[in-house]
Order: sequence, then C-alpha cells, then structure tokens
Amino acid sequence: MNDESLEHKRLVEAVLFASKEPLGEKKLSNYFQEGVDVKSLLKELQEEYAGKGVNLIRLGNAWAFRTAPDIAEHLSEHRENVKTLSRAAIETLAICAYHQPVTRAEIEEIRGVSLSKGTLDVLFEAGWIKPRGRRRTPGRPMTWGTTVSFLDQFGLEKIDDLPGIEELKSAGLLDARPAINAYSVRGEMELPFVHPEQDQDEDDLPEPLLEE
Repeated sequence: MNDESLEHKRLVEAVLFASKEPLGEKKLSNYFQEGVDVKSLLKELQEEYAGKGVNLIRLGNAWAFRTAPDIAEHLSEHRENVKTLSRAAIETLAICAYHQPVTRAEIEEIRGVSLSKGTLDVLFEAGWIKPRGRRRTPGRPMTWGTTVSFLDQFGLEKIDDLPGIEELKSAGLLDARPAINAYSVRGEMELPFVHPEQDQDEDDLPEPLLEE
C-alpha cells in the first residue's frame, strides 16, 4: 500500500471514529477527490479490526465502529438507557419492519385495533422509522419503513437478517391472522421504496411531515 492509500484509509478511520452516527459511503466519499475507492478502504479497515475489541460493521449502506459482540456484555454498565416501548409501539415497529412500506391503515388492520397518533411519533422520534413516500391510492396515505438507526439498534446488517415470519409463527411469537399476508402486493408509490441496506444513503430520501 502506498503512502497516499494509507493516508486515505487513516482519514476514513478518523471520520468514522469521530462520528456520532453511522455514515454512508456517499458521505465518506465527500472527504476525497473523485476516483478514490471508499468501498475498498472500508473493506480493508473492516478486515483489520475484525479481531479487535472494536469492529467496523456495515449497517445497510452505512458504516460504524461498534464494540465486538463477544465483549459487549462486559460494558453493559455503560449502555445508554432506552425508553421502554409500549406493546402497541413494539407491534407497530415489527409491522413496519416486516411489511414496509406500510401505511397507518394497514398497520391498524394487521394489529386489529386502532393506532393512537403518538405511537408513530415515538418510533419516528427514536429514529427507527421514517416516511417512505405516499401511496398512489385514494387519499395518498403516507407509508412508513425502518431506518439505518433501526438496524444499528438491533444489531442487524440488513433487514433480511430479521427472523422470518414463518419462524416467528412457529415459535408462537406471531399470530397467524389473515391480515398478516394482506399486503404482500402493495399499490405503486409515487417515490420508489429503498430498503436501508440498499445502495442509497438515508439523506437521499425525502422528509415528508408526520401524518395528522
């Protein structure tokens, strides 16, 4: 590795260590001139940190340094206290994760009960869900999906790492209601939905207002 490549890798390392949140490859590329292969630099860093107490992990299309899983339990006293979610919020988050993009009405039908306005607000403020565009159906309802912060919070590299719905049903953790499969084919959206693990930074997506 030449001096220039080493300097590039050191810069990526420093930026990620200084950042309070995961950074996408697009944001990292802004620190370099055109032509620098940021993806390769990240892969090299990931390999170098693989056996250390801190690992470089991928969260969708974003990257962050995190404590190695095998020693994380020794640092439990330093973990940030997270506000306990209500059962309604937990169910809503799970529906957003497994059925995204999903509208408020679809969430209510899957749960079988009405959804209070504050439930979506709590998840939105936590940074775990965000608007994903409006459905091209009457009323143009807002759709919701999970974020990179959701992946980070639950230690997932991509949304496909979630347990399968059939696994959850077999374990008795999910009701086999007819409405669960009601939205496998969804209406066309005005804006294309992009899962957090696909090659698009969160900042490239619009920020519509919360539903009334």
